[in-house]
Amino acid sequence: MGDLQSLLDGHGLTLVFFSVLAEQAGLPVPAYPMLFVAGALSMQETGPSIGAVLFAVVAACLIADTAWYFAGKRLGQPMLRTICRVSISPDTCIRQTQSLYLRVGPRSLVFAKLLPGAGALSTAMAGMTATPFLTFLFYDALGALVWAGGALLAGVVFSDFVDTILAAFSAYGHIAFMAVVGGFALFIAWRFWQRWRLLRRTGKIPRMTVMELEQRRAASERGVVVLDVRADGNAPIERIPGAVVMELHAPIDLLAEQRTDSDFVVYCACPNEMSAAVLAERLRAAGYPNTWALAGGFDEWKRLQTPLGAAPADVDVAPRPAGH
Repeated sequence: MGDLQSLLDGHGLTLVFFSVLAEQAGLPVPAYPMLFVAGALSMQETGPSIGAVLFAVVAACLIADTAWYFAGKRLGQPMLRTICRVSISPDTCIRQTQSLYLRVGPRSLVFAKLLPGAGALSTAMAGMTATPFLTFLFYDALGALVWAGGALLAGVVFSDFVDTILAAFSAYGHIAFMAVVGGFALFIAWRFWQRWRLLRRTGKIPRMTVMELEQRRAASERGVVVLDVRADGNAPIERIPGAVVMELHAPIDLLAEQRTDSDFVVYCACPNEMSAAVLAERLRAAGYPNTWALAGGFDEWKRLQTPLGAAPADVDVAPRPAGH
């Protein structure tokens, strides 16, 4: 395997550390292939030990995740929106990750890294919900071990296959490298295409501004039903007064008591009002034509509530998740 084998033997731990650090920091650098190779090399006398690789992985994860933790603690909801805005995952990842963390608490960190797009969001949620730092470190380190353990174990089991791949890379270095880069580029393009399609589809759903909502609530004879599609859980969550909580994929018949000619306004707290637009799309298809997504979502309403003279937002008061 020549130069490639020598590079991996001599700098394997360094490559593992920096690839994991880059991925956990949010860069589109897949660390799993490197862990897979590290697991295979651990079977060789010159390769790094499993214990050393796990130490490098946990150290890299704790460094990156601690930064996300304090960013979430300091910046709160805007931090989550920023992560999803630059992510190639759908914008609904905010709602999904919030819901997961609010239901399970810091224990969700044990398996969050196994879920696409949930790693950085979950660590930011830990900071937002004031999870004790030592509790966060414990579950995050455990999650790093679980996340890395699977790839290392697979590398050990399929070590002969990995050796064959490394030999091919050494023999056809430039061609193999271009194939890997090309495959990764196609994957990124596919994910962006999926997101573009979803944005284009939900962009057809009409938006209602906060000012229009307040005016319509004051003047409408049919009434305005405001739906909150954000994450629900055991932690206190501010809501627009009078809003009805409805899960994104909840049965539409939950609104059977509402008049179909009423005005429905759905809000979320995600970029592009994605979750709100998805539910509004379902409602329109189910026979509720007067349905809008709230432009800017809850954050825009929160920003304008003082000028509008709105009452304080409703707050669900319930115990925090276990582990807080």
